[in-house]
Amino acid sequence: MSATTTEDVRLSSPEAIRLVAGREVTTRLRSKAYRIVTVVLVVLVVAFAVVMKLVAGLGGEQRIGYVDAAADLAPRVEAVATSLGKDTVTVRVHDEGAGRRMVADGRLDALVVGMHGPRLQVVVDERLDDGLRTALTSGAGQSVLDQQITSLGGNPADVASRVAQAGVQVSALNPPPTYDPQRLAVGSVAGILVYLALIGTGQSVAMGVVEEKSSRVVELLLATVRPWQLMAGKVVGIGLVGLLQVLVVGIAGVVAGQLTGSLDISISTSVGIVAWLVVWFVLGFTLYALVFAGLGALVSRQEDVGGVIAPVTMLLVVGYVIGISVLPSSPGNTVVGLLSLVPVFSPTMMPMRLAMGAVPLWQTLLSLALAVGAIPFLVVLSGRLYRNGVVRTGTRVGLREALRAG
Repeated sequence: MSATTTEDVRLSSPEAIRLVAGREVTTRLRSKAYRIVTVVLVVLVVAFAVVMKLVAGLGGEQRIGYVDAAADLAPRVEAVATSLGKDTVTVRVHDEGAGRRMVADGRLDALVVGMHGPRLQVVVDERLDDGLRTALTSGAGQSVLDQQITSLGGNPADVASRVAQAGVQVSALNPPPTYDPQRLAVGSVAGILVYLALIGTGQSVAMGVVEEKSSRVVELLLATVRPWQLMAGKVVGIGLVGLLQVLVVGIAGVVAGQLTGSLDISISTSVGIVAWLVVWFVLGFTLYALVFAGLGALVSRQEDVGGVIAPVTMLLVVGYVIGISVLPSSPGNTVVGLLSLVPVFSPTMMPMRLAMGAVPLWQTLLSLALAVGAIPFLVVLSGRLYRNGVVRTGTRVGLREALRAG
């Protein structure tokens, strides 16, 4: 009687992970929902860049006409307007009547007629812009002051020169970092993009696990691959598809911002923001996907997925909400800075802070180290949950029960 040998048909770890990941990538890329979501995100990012450009243009250039009698006010008004962030264009108008017609048909935002006593006469179509009113008021005040200096025998030019040299010199012991408003906007967009990507891809992992478990496909797969290999392949495959989506949307946003002129930051800075976006998506997805995969293996029905992953999803939502609500108005907030170091919150908060700028190097390195250091722990924990839950169909497997099982 001949001895019977049992051949191990299981694949090696790299082959198994590559096979499962390839299956996930192919399936997801062929999904109509994935393509639609990617296109929608690209359209939204491009639309944001266009809207930012249009909004900037609405409050931008102010065309101010000056009749000959008020021409000397133009440099003063323009200087004050510039200090207030107003972009003005000076137009010489030789005839007041023609200037009024230009205001009526929209070619001028305001017509400066001249001083009438201590008052500056200005003609507008409907209302005078508040910033422009401040600039014109300042110009009128300087004009009245010049008249008084001249009447007292002084030289207005000498007085103006001395006044211009006056100011305040401040020496701060702990100067706060400065933030570019554009980078604040880009940081907010980066936080939204990472959050949406993590929520979508993380839930896809959990749903995919339950789908295979409920259809009994997992039993066939486990005949050739080990449970941890199946979990790793699924995480890698969905992660690659999500990474492709983040890259496409991020690059589209940078290109749209540069082409429309709504993004004034340099190309190198834009590339750096996208690079950090990718880094934190990869880390965040790895952290959350491992947990979602392990928890997803505890249930056998799609309708139960939301309940089992809700606590982890809530952590992701809380980090995003705190970051998007606090950082744009207070980029240097100490509490948010500390929370962004914690692996639970860093995937959504840290890319926002890095895009906004002025993040100390030690905080960047510490957040990376903590996130990377948490991955091995989650691999062991989630691998145990997945191994002990994925083959048990029917009722929901308790968390403690899955952790205690052999």
